[in-house]
Amino acid sequence: MGTRIKLLVGTMTGTAELVAQEVQQTLEAAGHDAEVLMMDTVGIDVFSRGGVFIVCTSTHGYGDIPDNAFEFFENLEQRRPPLNNVTYGVIALGDGTYGDNFCKAGDRFDALLTELGARRAGEPLRHDANSGDVPEEAAIQWVTAWADEHLAS
Repeated sequence: MGTRIKLLVGTMTGTAELVAQEVQQTLEAAGHDAEVLMMDTVGIDVFSRGGVFIVCTSTHGYGDIPDNAFEFFENLEQRRPPLNNVTYGVIALGDGTYGDNFCKAGDRFDALLTELGARRAGEPLRHDANSGDVPEEAAIQWVTAWADEHLAS
């Protein structure tokens, strides 16, 4: 039996949700149990039992958290629950023309989860919308390697 993974999605236009759905299918094909959760439909208590998570988020504007993930992020930042029993990966989507704000929402989630005691597994995927690579394809490649290295199959 594979690992149970919750994919937490922050999106403005739906791209991060599409990416998360492709990642879910890839993980399930590898024998894992993956669930896509939009951040505006769950509370931070989603972390209460620990486990394995992937934060899949776009960046809005100049480094902002997407609207559907804003309240989730704010609650996490304000309540600061201990996340020592959480392992996570990050899929950050952004636009390289924004310079220092490129993939900033993913970077902000990464930093906050680490501050709260969660353990990041592997390096984040930082996808540039201007790269010419399809984000879903980049995410499939990333999560396949990530799962092979960090999850028991």
